[in-house]
Amino acid sequence: MRIILVTGPGGAGRTTVASATALAEAKAGRRVLLVSAEADPALGGGHLRIRRPDPAADFRREFLDLQARSATALDLLGAAPLEDAELTELPGSHQFALLRALRDAAAGDRDLVVVDMPPLLDALAVLALPEQLRRYLRRLLPAERQAARALRPMLAQLAGVPMPAQWLYETTGRWEAELAAVQAVVDAPDTTVRLVVEPGPAALDALRTARLGLALHGLALDTVVANRLLPADSPDPWFAALTAQQHRHLDRLRTAYDGAVHALPHLGRDLRGPEDLALLAVDEKPAPAPAPEWTVEDRRDEDGIFVWHLPLPGAVKDELSLVRRGDELLLAVGPFRRNVPLPPVLRRCTVSGAGLVDGDLRLRFTPDPGLWPKTS
Repeated sequence: MRIILVTGPGGAGRTTVASATALAEAKAGRRVLLVSAEADPALGGGHLRIRRPDPAADFRREFLDLQARSATALDLLGAAPLEDAELTELPGSHQFALLRALRDAAAGDRDLVVVDMPPLLDALAVLALPEQLRRYLRRLLPAERQAARALRPMLAQLAGVPMPAQWLYETTGRWEAELAAVQAVVDAPDTTVRLVVEPGPAALDALRTARLGLALHGLALDTVVANRLLPADSPDPWFAALTAQQHRHLDRLRTAYDGAVHALPHLGRDLRGPEDLALLAVDEKPAPAPAPEWTVEDRRDEDGIFVWHLPLPGAVKDELSLVRRGDELLLAVGPFRRNVPLPPVLRRCTVSGAGLVDGDLRLRFTPDPGLWPKTS
């Protein structure tokens, strides 16, 4: 199953491009699911299905389930349970509803899933969320502590403090499984991102932000869509100058990005239905681009070190921050942060230097003599 995540700056036409992509693929005979909160429901039919995430219903269902699982603890505290009718969604519900919709869509029988994502920075934050939350769960409730379930009553008596209840571990395990399923969809090689921009002054910044954020999390950008390109044959001088400016920005996009850049026309009017969407379909269907690979180069024979290569296109040295903490690397680049587990071979090494060369972050590691086996 192929999954295309469509994002871009606010107002660039993400929903339009996502809808046009889904409709064109469905007309070509593929079974397509469009996940979008804003797409026209009338587009559904034939090979095309539309799913609209429902954050309010999703939040109520999850909250009531958690309340039911923790009923015993809440009763001991004298808490009054909340009812469905009085629940309103909290901030962040949209992100979780979208992730669950993505997970459920990937488990279906479609050939292609097109997801209308939030604006660029929000979309990158949503895609990073499963990994971040799984890390928090592992730190707060390590799995190895669950092995002592039978000892908890005795430990509680000895320590004089209550031990975490069984429901807490069960709930954590369920969340871990759900987050792992979502992360598997996001990390799948057939999941790619499509960036929609308008060919203007902000387009290059959006491209750099997208490439940097996606590379940091190991995701692939398959296509850049330059939307609402004005026709180039107008006799009006003002209009012609505006068109020329757009084409200059389009040329810069093509120079800056070595992948596919597709230009879609400005229709000069509001969309009037499927007929207009058919004019905005991307004519080529690029194969999923491989995600940037983080590789470890063994240079012990040459200079006694390992080099960890982290491709971060568009990264700037002044915006980089690197901190090693245990077996993790705390990496900040521009507006993005990620806690990256070190490859096993590097955990027995010390960091001996770093450099950024043409978007390739190179971290040098020296084997720690106290942790490496002696060789004769």
